[in-house]
Amino acid sequence: MYDHKHQIISHYERSIVFVESLADITEEQWRTPIEPGKWSVAEIIGHLTPWDAFVLNQRLPFLFTKESLPKGPDVEEMNTNAARNSRAQSKEETIADFIRQRRQLIDALYQIVDQQWQQPFTIGASELTLHRYFASLVDHDLHHFSQVREFLRM
Repeated sequence: MYDHKHQIISHYERSIVFVESLADITEEQWRTPIEPGKWSVAEIIGHLTPWDAFVLNQRLPFLFTKESLPKGPDVEEMNTNAARNSRAQSKEETIADFIRQRRQLIDALYQIVDQQWQQPFTIGASELTLHRYFASLVDHDLHHFSQVREFLRM
């Protein structure tokens, strides 16, 4: 689905526009869980930021080197901390943090030469390419954005 570097980057640029549009929702819409037992819009958007930072700082610099990849974080712990932080921040802070971090990731993606997008690398037992790796991250975004749109009836 995401065959080219520019499609991935385009998604990330559109994701900024989508998150910017959330500045117009009410505080109640921002803070209310999207379903009983689920996260709020604030928590959904807020949990994406540390994952972007992880990819930027703990994956991209190591993918095409002989160095071992740093151990990944505990997913549950990282998501719990991100959700807690999002509950403590203002809507404006959470949106600004997302945009800042996402732009840094976009800038890094522009620096990757086209040939590297098809070059295989290994994470754990999985052999991937940047296309496949980022396509899964895009799908993760789209899943959450769909939840938010459904909740807000956008």
